[in-house]
Amino acid sequence: MKSKIKYKRVLLKVSGEGFGDKSGRGLETERFDTLAKEIKKVSGSGVELAVVVGGGNILRGAKFSGTGKSRVQADQVGMIATVVNALLLQDTLEGFGVETRVVSAIEIKNITEPFVLRNCLRYLNEKNVVVFAGGTGIPFFTTDTAAALRAIEINADIMLKATQVDGVYTDDPLKNASAKLYRKLTYMDVLSKRLGVMDLTAISLSMENKLPIVVFNINKRENIGMVISGKPVGTYIGE
Repeated sequence: MKSKIKYKRVLLKVSGEGFGDKSGRGLETERFDTLAKEIKKVSGSGVELAVVVGGGNILRGAKFSGTGKSRVQADQVGMIATVVNALLLQDTLEGFGVETRVVSAIEIKNITEPFVLRNCLRYLNEKNVVVFAGGTGIPFFTTDTAAALRAIEINADIMLKATQVDGVYTDDPLKNASAKLYRKLTYMDVLSKRLGVMDLTAISLSMENKLPIVVFNINKRENIGMVISGKPVGTYIGE
């Protein structure tokens, strides 16, 4: 499989809903197991893999603040939710024999490591999976923006955005059966059409730093490996 790898260093973004039940809520052990098995295959092929996890299955800061709560504090609780997902993913991966480091943008002594770029690069070179938690560590920024930022910092070849559908559509495919899948988009297409696949800050960061993105369905097994091998999966976003 090593000879088929197109992307050597990859940043995978998994939303919190990817760890929840059918409604995207809670913590489902089976979802962690399934993802960990896919990550193990990819990591074992020689790919240097980092993962950014969301926390929406536990709490989404922006939505919670809409109930009258402080947006800053709601976002901080959301950051802690990402740490919960990161630690559970780490434990699952290590149960499958995959060396994993949880690196957090918010300091939680004795549980996670603080973000130090030099250390993260060394872990990746040693073929450890690095799971980034805590978002950017700053309120008002989404984990999509954190994913773009971390991908750029570690000099990833590509960012993979895992979703519950096959890619980016002309409309919500879960509500509109006539929605059509885009196979390829430019950054400006996403910005001008406000397609909503990622927030505008994440897309703008990716465009400025020429970071390609593939949006794909995380629920279809082998999809991660197929993207990394260069096969046409999901929607490609680039220049």
